[in-house]
Amino acid sequence: MSTPFPFTAVVGQDDLRLALLLNAVSPAVGGVLVRGEKGTAKSTAVRALSALLPEVAVVPGCRFSCDPAAPDPSCPDGPHEAGNGGSRPSRMVELPVGASEDRLVGALDIERALAEGVKAFEPGLLADAHRGILYVDEVNLLHDHLVDLLLDAAAMGASYVEREGVSVRHASKFLLVGTMNPEEGELRPQLLDRFGLTVEVAASREPDQRVEVVRRRLAYDDDPAGFATRWADEEAAVRQRIVAARELLPSVRLGDGALRQIAATCAAFEVDGMRADIVMARTATALAAWAGRTEVLAEDVRQAALLALPHRRRRNPFDAPGLDEDKLDETLEEFSGSGDSGDDDEPDPDGPGGGGGQPPASDGPQEDGGSSGAQPEAGEGGEPRTSGAGAGEQAAARASEPFRTKVLSVPGLGEGAAGRRSRARTEHGRTTGARRPRGALTKLHLAATVQAAAPHQRARGRSGPGLVVRRDDLRQATREGREGNLVLFVVDASGSMAARQRMSAVKGAVLSLLLDAYQRRDKVGLVTFRGSAAEVALPPTSSVDAAAARLETLPTGGRTPLAAGLLRAHEVLRVERLRDPARRALVVVVTDGRATGGPEPVALAGRAARLFAAEGVASVVVDCESGPVRLGLAGQLAGELGGTAVTLDELRADSIAGLVKDVQRRAA
Repeated sequence: MSTPFPFTAVVGQDDLRLALLLNAVSPAVGGVLVRGEKGTAKSTAVRALSALLPEVAVVPGCRFSCDPAAPDPSCPDGPHEAGNGGSRPSRMVELPVGASEDRLVGALDIERALAEGVKAFEPGLLADAHRGILYVDEVNLLHDHLVDLLLDAAAMGASYVEREGVSVRHASKFLLVGTMNPEEGELRPQLLDRFGLTVEVAASREPDQRVEVVRRRLAYDDDPAGFATRWADEEAAVRQRIVAARELLPSVRLGDGALRQIAATCAAFEVDGMRADIVMARTATALAAWAGRTEVLAEDVRQAALLALPHRRRRNPFDAPGLDEDKLDETLEEFSGSGDSGDDDEPDPDGPGGGGGQPPASDGPQEDGGSSGAQPEAGEGGEPRTSGAGAGEQAAARASEPFRTKVLSVPGLGEGAAGRRSRARTEHGRTTGARRPRGALTKLHLAATVQAAAPHQRARGRSGPGLVVRRDDLRQATREGREGNLVLFVVDASGSMAARQRMSAVKGAVLSLLLDAYQRRDKVGLVTFRGSAAEVALPPTSSVDAAAARLETLPTGGRTPLAAGLLRAHEVLRVERLRDPARRALVVVVTDGRATGGPEPVALAGRAARLFAAEGVASVVVDCESGPVRLGLAGQLAGELGGTAVTLDELRADSIAGLVKDVQRRAA
């Protein structure tokens, strides 16, 4: 077994370490979501936490980690008698992003079912994680069917398995810890709310701290065991402090003044539901216990808000999570009260605004979370820029308010990555039939396998309860679900689109489609064309936020090289097919259909469009033409593409009931 990197040897990342330690003190806090760029010790810190947790008392031989003091009466390995039991180290169970449903919740033991003719349940990861940590690296990439199972278990504290004649219920209470890189896409709101705390991490910009990170990592790689030994005393001290804080936790008093501050803060930031209030209360209590106090102070409430509210405040999907600290301080001051919440004017010496919650062995200045990266808003006058792509370029128009769109789906049945847009044959979903396996068997269709083997039992000399099964009898379950697609936006940014109100409406429509892609777990790409050429403003990515940011700063002006835009999009699709051949594409062309510049621009655009039609690429043209006189050029382009055209008004959900059928009919 490899030696984990010591928790106390992690340099900086004070908020991350504090959030993990608070969950170690009080698992009721509800886990941690760690957001940040790659290479910031997210996974290292999480994996190091398990070594600090106290041992867990368990019933000997119980696969479901029942507590001997209060065994689960419905435990599949029970019933157990209350009494003395053994103990084992706390577990950290890792859930791979590509895990199967059976691996997560457990399933029928197929080998015993076929060989012995008995029903036996094989526990999954939810059973292993009971009373421990369930860790999901890249949790934002977790398939939806696994997210649904996690939500059920987290809500009920138990896992229910009803399948293949097996009906099992077992306790599953775990500390959910996830790490993610926001550039690869966001989490579903339901799962996001299940994480008690969230922290943003970033690499330090302080040279001395970066040097120390490299020095410690190299020392660990050269001699993991020796490096861990050098940090053993610090690890033991933190472990003892966790035990002491756990013992103190029931004695911590959460006064009415602190409760009023918590309620007022949650109301001020307009969080949904009451979970935020409860998590803040538990976090503030854990902060006091970690500091060795029996009373919650205002500083504890402030630190709890900074950890528990950023991912819960009401915001648009493309807004970065965060909290206005000035507003937070004003709210706490207004509801400071007297007595119960302590003196707000005296900072705690043990940590900056943390109520003594600063983690031990701080190795340098606390890392700054980084700037928001927000771009200054473009002026509203539409004046030509003094620098940029050239003459005639106008300032970027702001997008109008987004709206809900109807689903645009790719026709047919695909085999791409799990998502929510188009129909597909998937490893997960509803079972639609059975077939002989092509290659390795991955999903056994038990009933079909038994049916195939049953007529041959006498000829095979069956003499016991077990079924005699041969390779030819095995049947693979075929399942149908939904896949995510590559939605490639091809946006006309030429002078004919440059009228400010018109471009604002166009950007609002594209932003609405991006919101839809975000919710349906698609990859997105953005190609723009204007002047004399086209460019890939954003290569295909799972980060819809990045596409929205590029769209916001998109300038306009110049001629309309429609053919160049289509050819560049065709090249993007060609390259993407090599990288991900199973993911089907949906091309959304946003234009008024005009083509100018160069010899025979209209004919050239038609030939480029027919490339998509010849390859069967699903496409939609969003017709941006306005005014009393309309040329219908976008409709002609849609015909060349083999797709369908829809106006900006028809794009709204309540206006295009037949759009999906149109897309499918034209592509058929």
